[in-house]
Amino acid sequence: MTKHIRSEAGFSLMEVLVATAIMLVVTAGIFTVMNPSGQMFQAQPEVVDIQQRLRIGVDTITKDLMMAGAGAYSGTQLGTLNGFFASVQPERIGNFPATFNGITLDQGPGVYTNNALTIFYVPSTSSQTTISQGMPNQSAELKVNPESDCPQGQNLCGFSVGMTVLIYDSTGSYDTMTITQVQDAAGHLQHNQQGDLSKSYGPDAKIVQILQHAYYLDTTSRQLMQWDGANNPVPLLDEVVGLNFEYYGEPQPPAMVDGNGLVNLTQDVTYGPTPSGVPNAAGTGDTCTIQSVGNPTIRQPRLAVLGAAGTGLVKLTQAQLTDGPWCPDANNPNRFDADLFRIRKIRVTLRVQTANVNLRGPVTSGLSSLWVNPGTGTGSRLVGDQQIRFDVSPRNLNLSR
Repeated sequence: MTKHIRSEAGFSLMEVLVATAIMLVVTAGIFTVMNPSGQMFQAQPEVVDIQQRLRIGVDTITKDLMMAGAGAYSGTQLGTLNGFFASVQPERIGNFPATFNGITLDQGPGVYTNNALTIFYVPSTSSQTTISQGMPNQSAELKVNPESDCPQGQNLCGFSVGMTVLIYDSTGSYDTMTITQVQDAAGHLQHNQQGDLSKSYGPDAKIVQILQHAYYLDTTSRQLMQWDGANNPVPLLDEVVGLNFEYYGEPQPPAMVDGNGLVNLTQDVTYGPTPSGVPNAAGTGDTCTIQSVGNPTIRQPRLAVLGAAGTGLVKLTQAQLTDGPWCPDANNPNRFDADLFRIRKIRVTLRVQTANVNLRGPVTSGLSSLWVNPGTGTGSRLVGDQQIRFDVSPRNLNLSR
């Protein structure tokens, strides 16, 4: 009789321990690979959000700056606003409200701020005409000429209640106002700058609908703000930790030229306000950029030479944009530096951070330059600030080039 013996073969304790150790090593390796992936999964949505906010900021500022200086295209005194006053100014300009979030908004005349600027331009509008009667600087009433391009059947050439308007003339003077009431023959105005108008305007001063936008960084709330000078500012972007504007302009001062662009001391001007009449010792008809000098009297620029002709644009410094000569004069409450007429290009630097403090590294990380405001994050789950620098050359400021 054959006896069957059952095998009792199996794993020894040593084999079990080795197999368990191998399994733990493999499992640990898997988690080591997966953990950074999980951290990256948390960080990448923040990177995308920062990039989207940068894209919105670039698009908004670029579109507005491209329109800077767009002037009247109907009636008289046509052309870019830069032929009358500086349509890009390196400061916040406006009146209402006086303060917002603890910031005094209007910075006063002739100021330079590297994280703020104000632009002016005429939108697509039929509200473009001239005043029919002189307007004293304390006046609250506007009367206009019914020019041929004014809308038919509308009072006051289409100007309406709540509309912001700009009045300006060839001297470099300007004021912005809000229409508060419209009548058959007159419109009542609220002046947007503090106090009275900057001057008394004579008949045929130009008046148009205007868009006025100031961009600035609110460092307390870390927001990019837009302000129209007449209402509360509105936030455009959150978590903005850097905003800077630089200006590049013509190295040569304005020159008198004839209709063919040739240098001529009695005709047109290459940029800025155009003098009127003929040169004379009294300076009648001169502007803040051109003056009558010599015997026989000729007109020459008041501005300095900043570089050789044909060498490209030069960077305009804060000192150059705040030392005069002043337009329309040194006493006007809306005065600005005449060198602002030189501006042809604006360089914008915008920096944005993540709102999540756990995704910003600490000061001791050795990478603190990646964050304006360091945080508490560690490991690979970190999102650095992102910065973009771009140039805008407003077409209406480059018509003479």
